[in-house]
Order: sequence, then structure tokens, then C-alpha cells
Amino acid sequence: MGLLSARAQDHDHAVEWITRAIRQDPKPEYLASLAATLQQQGRLEEALQVFDKAVQLRPDDAKGWINLGKILEELNRPDEALLSLQHALKLNPHDWETAIRCAILLQRLDRLEEALGYFDLCNTLHPDHALILQARGLCLRGLKRYEEYLADSRRSHTLDPANVDTQNNIGDAFKLLGRHEEALPWFDRVLAARPRFALALMGKAFALIQVHRFKEAAAVYLHLKEMKLEDVEAEWNLAFVNMVTGNLEDGWRGREARWSSAVRSTIYPNFPQAMWLGEQPIEGKTVLVHVDEGLGDTIQFARYLPMVAALGARVVLVVADALVPLLSGFPGVSQCLALSSTRLPAFDLHCPICSLPLAFKTRLDTIPPPASYWPAALDSRVQAWERRLGPRNKLRVGLVWSGNPKHGNDHNRSMPLRMLTRILDLDATFVSLQKDPRPDDKAVLLERADIVDLTADLTDFIETAALVSCLDLVVCVDTSVAHLAAALGRPTWILLPWTPDYRWLLDRDDSPWYPTVRLFRQDETHDYGKVIDRVRDELAALIAAGR
Repeated sequence: MGLLSARAQDHDHAVEWITRAIRQDPKPEYLASLAATLQQQGRLEEALQVFDKAVQLRPDDAKGWINLGKILEELNRPDEALLSLQHALKLNPHDWETAIRCAILLQRLDRLEEALGYFDLCNTLHPDHALILQARGLCLRGLKRYEEYLADSRRSHTLDPANVDTQNNIGDAFKLLGRHEEALPWFDRVLAARPRFALALMGKAFALIQVHRFKEAAAVYLHLKEMKLEDVEAEWNLAFVNMVTGNLEDGWRGREARWSSAVRSTIYPNFPQAMWLGEQPIEGKTVLVHVDEGLGDTIQFARYLPMVAALGARVVLVVADALVPLLSGFPGVSQCLALSSTRLPAFDLHCPICSLPLAFKTRLDTIPPPASYWPAALDSRVQAWERRLGPRNKLRVGLVWSGNPKHGNDHNRSMPLRMLTRILDLDATFVSLQKDPRPDDKAVLLERADIVDLTADLTDFIETAALVSCLDLVVCVDTSVAHLAAALGRPTWILLPWTPDYRWLLDRDDSPWYPTVRLFRQDETHDYGKVIDRVRDELAALIAAGR
């Protein structure tokens, strides 16, 4: 009667009848029926207690543990759900569906190595299942094992060629492997079947950027915005396209999309005061200019601080702790505070430092020059570094070959030190400016007597600035040191990937941001070796001219 009532959606009578049955004979099956009925009524906590009781009565029944795991999942208690399902799998090691549940839960908990083990078990229990291969591929994607991700996705596609999600995964895998030309036909194939598939549109637009088909990429992002699909990320990426192609006015506006939750800076507070973007007068006001992106961005856009002060504002600057010694006393800044400061002075308005170009409506032809600034502490430190470096009988060349490994584009912008060693036979003094070298690079540094490495004493940006000021040239990848050297007016050669950061634009070897910068770009082969060959030739010519 209880089961018949439940089938008729008469849950109250179902609970009543099943409860009567349990009073007469508390079988685990009856308890499971009661718990399922309570679950259908949304009485999840009561259902959990009943499922738990059923498991206690028959602890060797895998099905009971599965039911317990499912209700815990529904209650959003994934860790406990996983334990129940794992126990069920111990009791019945051939239960394919439970193995899948364990894999997916572990994936959701970001325990990807463990998840992969369960996906492997699924594949053993049920070989060549298209959806399992698809899910396993996504797990491999999370582990950044992109070749295997591609292999699983291709195998899944062979087994189920009509699955659009798998087709998109193949395009995504090619994109992650940097094989963008191969990715594009897959995204087109997906979009022919599902034109509003946001992931495929975003993937296609990104791949178009990487092969420098910028107009087509912009058209895809505009299409996404019109359809209101992934519009925040599309706005952000469209801003990049505008910036890198020189349309700074639209680019700065588009970059304000970073204040949405999808791409919001994690270091910029939610201030109750209004944000200033150049639209209202600030004479007599205190404006808090706060860091919102990286160290290099702060150095690059510090040039706008005197311009804010010139509008009559009192400028309070908050920057990363490492930059405080360098920027304290910067022109136009009344007070410079560390990001770690727990208390801020009163202020009327705030502005992210990377929004200052927007506030001043910066175009390519109105980029202000770097502020002429020499920190008070720098003179004594320069003298100290000059003494340490000894007689200047050769060209002094500073080297930086890698950036922060956590940077999203670091795999494209950084290179191994071993690649730079081909310039070390030139008649110059090479000085490492590389902080925190990676293990392989550290080993190379120890082998090379022809690189002066004093980076242990580069304790802050003042020390780095002082050492840079003693050099004739800095050769570096796109990092904060590039901005520091250029802002100090030192000749700076920046090595750029094929698709550079927006500020370096395209198809030019100079920079409107820094007059002393030369840009050495990869070509479409993405080969830094060719870049280093050009640097070597130019450096050899410079040494010969100096001699």
C-alpha cells in the first residue's frame, strides 16, 4: 500500500503505510522505501536519517551505501557522499555506475589525480564508453595533460561522432596545445550544429586571436555580446583585441569589464566611495589610487599620478609592498601605502591604477611619457652597486628570462635560461636580474661563470633599480623588470611572444610607452630561438660599435 501510494504521488499516505510496515518488521528495504518517499517530499534531512538507519541494519549491502551517498550528494555534502560511495564500491568492486559517481565527485572536489584513478577503473569495467572517455578527457584537461585530453576526446568522438560537446573538447584540446589552426575547423563544426554554443564561440575567438585574425575574433566577441552569451568575458577579450590593434579608446572602456565577478581583480577592495574615471572634478578631493593588477602595470601607469595631482587632488597611493620603497616620494603622491596596510586614510574617491589611462582618455598619440623620477635612496645604492660590479671595461647587459609562473600567459612569454646562453660568448659582462629562478635555470646558473649573479641582494625594487641603473642594456622577457628598466630610461630590449600583451601592440619594434625600448618579437613559428639569434646579431653590432 505504501509503494502504491508513492506511485500515485500520494506521499503522505505512502509515509503512513510504510511506517506501519516498519513498525511490524523493520527491514532495510522498507526503510529505503520510506527514505525515498521523504526524499521526494524534499524532507532530505529526515530521509538521510532513515537511509543511515537502513545502512546500520545491513552494513554489507552496497545498495544501502549508494542510497546514503546519493542523499548526501543532494544535501551538498560531497565529502561524506564520496566516503559512502567508495565504501559501496569496496563491497561491489564491479559497480560501474558507482565508480562513475566517485570519479565525478572527486572531479568536483578538484581531487583530479584520484578522480583519474576512478575514471581508469570505469574504463576497465566498461571499455570504450564514449561518455566516460569524454569525462576522463576533461579530468586530464584539469591536470594539464593536454595530449592525453586530446587523445581521449578523439577516441570518444570516434565512438560517438555526433556528440557536439566532444567535438568542442577536441577544438579546446588543440587550442590548449597551441595548435590553433587545427582547433578552428572543430569549433566551426560545433557551431554549424549549435550556433549559440558559447564555449565554442569563445574558443574560436581565442584561436583567431592566436593566429592574428583579429577582425574575425572581434566579430565573434561582438556576436557573443549581442546574444548575451558570456558577455563579460567577451567584453574583456574584445578589449584586448582593441588594445593590441591600437584602438585604445574602446580598449580602455572594455577593460572596465574586469569589475564583474567573472574577472574581478582579487586585490582591489569593494570601496563604498565612488570610483573616479575622470568624469567629475577632483579639485580639493582626496583620491585613493589603488593597485589592481601586476607590478609592471603599476610601474607603467605611475606616470599618470602627477596628472591626477595636477587636477587639484590629494593623491594617496596603495601599491604592492615591494614597490613602496620605489614609489614613496613619487611626484604628485602625498602618501604611499603598502597593500598589506590594514588602515587607510579618509578619501573621497578611488581609482584603480590601471583605469587611469581611461580617466585621461589616452589614445596612441596622447600617451604621456614616463614620469622623470629618481628615488632619493637610489644614489647611494647605485654607488654601492658600481663598486660591486667593478671597472666598466665591457658593455654591461642585464638578463631576465622568465616571469611569474602563475601568470596566465607565462608558458608563452618565458624561456629557459639555456636558450639565452647562445649570446654569452659575446664580449660583454652579463648580469642576472632574475629573481627566483626555476630549478632547471638555477642549475644552469651554477654552471655558468660568465653570468654575474648577485640577485640574492636584490631585496626590493630600490636595489633592483640601482643595479639596473648601473647597466648599459637590459635584455628581458615581458616582466616587471622590463617596465622598471624602461621607466628608468635604460636601453631595454624586450623579447615578446607571437601574441604579446596588449601594451606592446603589433608589428613594431618600438613602444609608445617607453622611448628606450626595443621589441624583439617571435614570428608565427613561436620560436624564441630566432628571437635570440636577432638579439645576438644586434648585441654583437652594439659591442663592435662601442669598441
